[in-house]
Amino acid sequence: MGSGAGERGWAERRPVLLPFLLSLFCPALSEQIRYKIPEEMPEGSVVGNLAKDLGLSVHELPTRQLRISSEKPYFTVSAKSGELLVSGRLDREQICGKKPACALEFEAVAENPLNFYHVSVDVEDINDHTPKFTQTSFELQISESTMPGTRFILEAAEDADIGLNSLQIYKLSFSPSYSLITKEKQDGSKYPELALEKRLDREQQSYYRLVLTALDGGDPPLSGTTELRIQVTDANDNPPVFNQDVYRISLSENVPPGTTVLQVSATDQDEGINSEITYSFYRTGHVFSMNSKSGEITTLRTLDFEEIKEYSIVVEARDGGGLAAQCTVEINIQDENDNSPEVTFHSLAEMILEDAAPGTLIALIKIYDQDSGENGEVNCRLEGEVPFQIISSSKNSYKLVIDGTLDREQTPEYNVTITATDRGKPPLSASTSVTLIISDVNDNAPIFHQASYVVHVMENNPPGASIAQVRASDPDLGPNGHVSYSIVASDLEPRALASHVSVNTQSGVVFAQRAFDHEQLRAFELTVQARDQGSPALSANVSLRVLVGDRNDNAPRVLYPALGPDGSALFDTVPRAAQPGYLVTKVVAVDADSGHNAWLSYHVLQASEPGLFSLGLRTGEVRTARALGDRDAARQRLLVAVRDGGQPPLSATATLHLVFADSLQEVLPDIGDRPEASDPQAELQFYLVVALALISVLFLLAVILAIALRLRRSSSPAAWGCFQPGLCVKSGPVVPPNYSEGTLPYSYNLCVAHTGKTEFNFLKCNEQLSSEQDILCGDSSGALFPLCYSSESTSHVQAPPNTDWRFSQAQRPGTSGSQNGDETGTWPNNQFDTEMLQAMILASASEAADGGSTLGGGAGTMGLSTRYGPQFTLQHVPDYRQNVYIPGSNATLTNAAGKRDGKAPAGGNGNKKKSGKKEKK
Repeated sequence: MGSGAGERGWAERRPVLLPFLLSLFCPALSEQIRYKIPEEMPEGSVVGNLAKDLGLSVHELPTRQLRISSEKPYFTVSAKSGELLVSGRLDREQICGKKPACALEFEAVAENPLNFYHVSVDVEDINDHTPKFTQTSFELQISESTMPGTRFILEAAEDADIGLNSLQIYKLSFSPSYSLITKEKQDGSKYPELALEKRLDREQQSYYRLVLTALDGGDPPLSGTTELRIQVTDANDNPPVFNQDVYRISLSENVPPGTTVLQVSATDQDEGINSEITYSFYRTGHVFSMNSKSGEITTLRTLDFEEIKEYSIVVEARDGGGLAAQCTVEINIQDENDNSPEVTFHSLAEMILEDAAPGTLIALIKIYDQDSGENGEVNCRLEGEVPFQIISSSKNSYKLVIDGTLDREQTPEYNVTITATDRGKPPLSASTSVTLIISDVNDNAPIFHQASYVVHVMENNPPGASIAQVRASDPDLGPNGHVSYSIVASDLEPRALASHVSVNTQSGVVFAQRAFDHEQLRAFELTVQARDQGSPALSANVSLRVLVGDRNDNAPRVLYPALGPDGSALFDTVPRAAQPGYLVTKVVAVDADSGHNAWLSYHVLQASEPGLFSLGLRTGEVRTARALGDRDAARQRLLVAVRDGGQPPLSATATLHLVFADSLQEVLPDIGDRPEASDPQAELQFYLVVALALISVLFLLAVILAIALRLRRSSSPAAWGCFQPGLCVKSGPVVPPNYSEGTLPYSYNLCVAHTGKTEFNFLKCNEQLSSEQDILCGDSSGALFPLCYSSESTSHVQAPPNTDWRFSQAQRPGTSGSQNGDETGTWPNNQFDTEMLQAMILASASEAADGGSTLGGGAGTMGLSTRYGPQFTLQHVPDYRQNVYIPGSNATLTNAAGKRDGKAPAGGNGNKKKSGKKEKK
C-alpha cells in the first residue's frame, strides 16, 4: 500500500492497492496491480510493497531481480525491501493534462524465470494550481445608450487542475450598475459574462474599475484576479448583432496553413460610420487569423490534434460608433491518421535455451500510437515463419513467446521482425527487428562417422603403432560438443585388454600396445565410446573389430620322421623286390601359419641314389621310382626339405634312412659296434660358439681364428671319422648340403663293408676286404648310414631339387599328411611284409643283446608314438603288428590288438629297426 508519511502539506494520503493480485507462477498477469497516489509526492516516497503484493519474499529478491520496465523512470523498486518508490516528479497536469483520469502503466519484470506483471498507478489531482487570467487588466467600452440587461462576455481564467480543484466560480467586486453571471461551455469549462443592471450616464461617471475574481473548488480554494476597466462612451443607438452567439465547427488536423475555418457575420442597423463593423479576436491568437472586414477566420499554422484537440475563440464586432458585440467560435480538431505506430522491446530475455518449452516468455513489446480512435488502434504481427508468437497482454502491450521447437544446430539465431499496423485510413505501419540468439544445450549425442569399423592388422606389428582411428562428431557447442574416446568393452579379458590396445581420448586413434600373434589371437572386438562434456554427458558406442593377418613367421615342423626317445635316428626297411611306385614311407609336417603360408611342398635336397626314390610334392610320400638294381647300395639316405608357401618361404629338413632287406635276419648281422662317427653338425656348432666368443673378445684374433678353422674344416673331411686310417678314401664329387633351402639340423656319415659290389654316392674303399668281413659305421645316435664296399664304385652327383613346383586348386594349406597332392596313393594295406621286417630289425638291434624286453611301444601304438610324435598313432596307419619270434633271441614282437582283419600275420616284412647295438650270433 502506498504511504503518505513523507508528504508535506497534505492532511490525508489515500493510495489504495486494488485487490487484483494473481499468482507469481503465471507467465504474465492478465489483470493489473493498481496503486492510487496523489501527485507531487516527494522522490523516494513509498507507493506500495510490490514484492509482497506479487507474492515474493525478501529472500527471493536477489535471484528474481525485480525491476521496473517503463518508458519514463517515474518509479523504481527497492532491491532490499521490494517496495515501489517514487523516482521522479509526478505532475499530473504535465503528464495527463486535462484528462479526467491519469494512470501510469508499466511492467514489473522478474527474472529466473522471466515473468511480466502489469502495474498501474493512478495519479490523483491535488489543488496545486491557482486560476490565472491571461492579463492583469482588461479594457471594455460600453455606450451610455446600452440598454440594461445587455451582457458582455469577459475573458475566462485558466486552471490546470481538474474536477473540484478546477475553476468553479467567478466573482465581481460590488457595483450597482453591473452584475456577473458564470456560464459553462460544452466542454465543462466556465466563463464569466458582465450584465448591465441600469443605464449608464457618461456625464455622471465615464469610467469604472472593477475586480474580477476566479475561484476553484479546492479546500481551501485558490483564486486569481484581474482588473476590469470599463469606459463609458457616447450614445450609439444600435450595437452590432451576430447571427449566432456560438459558432461550432470541426476541422481536420492536417489542413494546410491559410485554410479558411469559417466566417462570422454581424449586422448593425445604424447608418453611416455607426454601421461599419470591424471584427477582431477578443484575445490575440497565434493559431488563427481574423479578417477585420469580412470576419473570415483562417489558420496560421499546422494544427496538431495530439497537442490541442479543441479551440474556443471570442470574436468581437465593433461598429464605428464604438458599440461592440461578441460571439464564441468553438473549433473542434479532428484526428487524422498522421502518426505511425512505434514498436519498442522491453525486458528482452538474455538467454534463450534451445530446449525451452513452447509458451516461454521471451520479451515484452510496447506499441505506441499518438492518434486516437481507430487511428490509434494497432494490430501487431510477426513477419516470416519463425517459431515465435505474439500474444496481446494488455492495452498496447504484447508478449513474445515461443510457439514451436527450437534447434540451435539447425537455426542458431532468428531475425524476428515485428510489424505494427493501425486501423486508420489509409493504415500506417512500422516495423522493428531484433536478433534472438539461441543458446546451446547438450541435446545431441556424438555420432560416429561409420556404423562399425573393421581393421586389418598384420601380425608382428610394432608395439605403439596406430592401427585405426574412430571419429565422432557432436553438433553442440563448447563442452557440449567436445568429444572424448574410451574403450568400454571387449571380448578380451580385462587384464589383457590394456596390454593389447589403447585409444587416444582426444583424437580417437587406436594404438597397438604389443605385437599381435596370428597363431594366438586371430581377431578381437572392441566397443569404443564417444562421450561429450555436457551436463549430463551424452555418449555413443561403436564396434571396432580387429582382424590380425597372418605373416609367414613359422617354419614347417616335421612330425615324422622323428628321433627316438633316446635320441637315436630311425630307419625304414624296403623289400628288395619293391616295384616302382611302392610306398616306402611318408614325411609328415605341419605349419602353424594359415593360408598360403601353410601350404607345404616337399623337395629332395640330397639322395644317395637320385633316381631311386620319388617324393610327392604335396603329400610327402616317398615311393620307389624304379626297382633296386644290383649296383644300388642296400642303405639309402634321403635329405628332404619341407617348404611353405610364404614370401619369403620358410623350410625345415628331415633325413630318411632307408634299408633294402627282405627279412630281419638279413639286416641283423650287419649291425655291430662301430666307432662313433663324429657329428659334423655338432662340430660346426661348437666352432661357431667358439668363434662368436672369440669375436666378442678380440675382433682381429677372431677373424684369424675363423679363417684358420675354416681352412682346417675344408682340409679334413668329416667322413673319415667313421673309418680306420687308410681304410676308405673320398672319391668323386660330393653334393654339399644346401643350407640355403632351410635348416639342416642333422647330418650323418655311415659306411658298411660287405662282400660284393654296390654303387654309392659319397665314399669308396681304398683296399680290398675279405669276403667275410662286414664293416658297419654309424653315428652317435645309432642311425644307419650308406654302405661302403671294397669294389671300385662310381660316384654320382645328385641333381639339385626342382624349385619349379605347382599345386592344383584342390590343394589346401594344413598338415601335409592331410593334403591331396599331385601324387596319389596312401599307405597301402599290402605292406605287411615290409612293416614286419622293419619291426624285426628294430627288435633285433635293440633287444638281442639282453633279450629281456618286449619289442614295441606299448599296446595299440606299435612304437609309433615315439617315432612319429604323440599325434601320429595307429589312427594314421594300419595296424601291422604281429607276434613275431626272432631266432636266437627271447625278444618277441607283441600285437596287443590281435590279428588284423582275421588274417594270420605274415612275417619278415615292413618292420622298423633301430640301430646302435650289436648282436653276435
